Amino acid sequence: MQLKWLEDFIALAQTRSFTRAAELRHVTHPAFGRRIRALEAWAGTPLVERAGSPVTLTAAGDSFLDTATQMVRSLDGSREELHSVAGRQARTLTLATGRTLARTVVADWLVRLGPVLRDSEVRILTRSLADTVQMLERSEVDFTLVYHHPALTFRLDARQFFHATLASDKLVPVSRADAHGLPSYALGDSHAKPTPYLAYASTLALGRLVEDYLTNNALAPRLVRCVECDSADALYEYALKGLGVAWLPWSMVQGDCKSGRLALAGDKRMDVRFDVRLYRPKRRLSPLAEAVWKALLPR
Repeated sequence: MQLKWLEDFIALAQTRSFTRAAELRHVTHPAFGRRIRALEAWAGTPLVERAGSPVTLTAAGDSFLDTATQMVRSLDGSREELHSVAGRQARTLTLATGRTLARTVVADWLVRLGPVLRDSEVRILTRSLADTVQMLERSEVDFTLVYHHPALTFRLDARQFFHATLASDKLVPVSRADAHGLPSYALGDSHAKPTPYLAYASTLALGRLVEDYLTNNALAPRLVRCVECDSADALYEYALKGLGVAWLPWSMVQGDCKSGRLALAGDKRMDVRFDVRLYRPKRRLSPLAEAVWKALLPR
């Protein structure tokens, strides 16, 4: 059964004339008649009395008219809704990333990309590194923004995905600053007692970066784990309250170090450097996503 058959039948019921209905439907009289017969064949019973003029409907035809009208209206409504959804999708950008990147790098982007993102919506989904990669592979998002470092391993097929390195950052050891602007806890004194360490959970990419540094660096400071948390924002607050030393992104703590709220607890040898990469499919994305990709590419 085809939608146009229902529309033909409704036009015939309204005009009570095969000739007039065929004109309204922009088909020849014979073609219109064949479509009505095809609908009757599908229904399994005559729907139209052809003997008299004007044309009348059979009892089955009268009963079916309400059903046909409701079906056409429902399908028209569904089509309009689909067009509306498609329009919203065309104006929506989706990005999967981690919570810390959403707070730092992405926050800066939203300001920088204001002219590109005008009249659009940005959906930011914060997930683990593995989840963000899988969401990109399943075409659930336009982009994935992740940390890049040898200690972080994940696979994205280079035949299917592009990437661009958009930023470089570093994890720096910080603690609360005292009245003189010095760190409450300083690292590097081999004779000092172990320093309270505010650690990331091992599920976080940043946690894996710090643990890689502490495990593979002979000059790593002596630490005692006093807190473990799966939120960089929480560790930031703990460091501000003087609970210990945390390795936090420089992009997050730079302002606090300059204002004297936090202080660097170690020298540059204790920094953990990493890049920030944006991944996307090689296939063509929406005009909005393509415009964002172009605006973000390094010049």
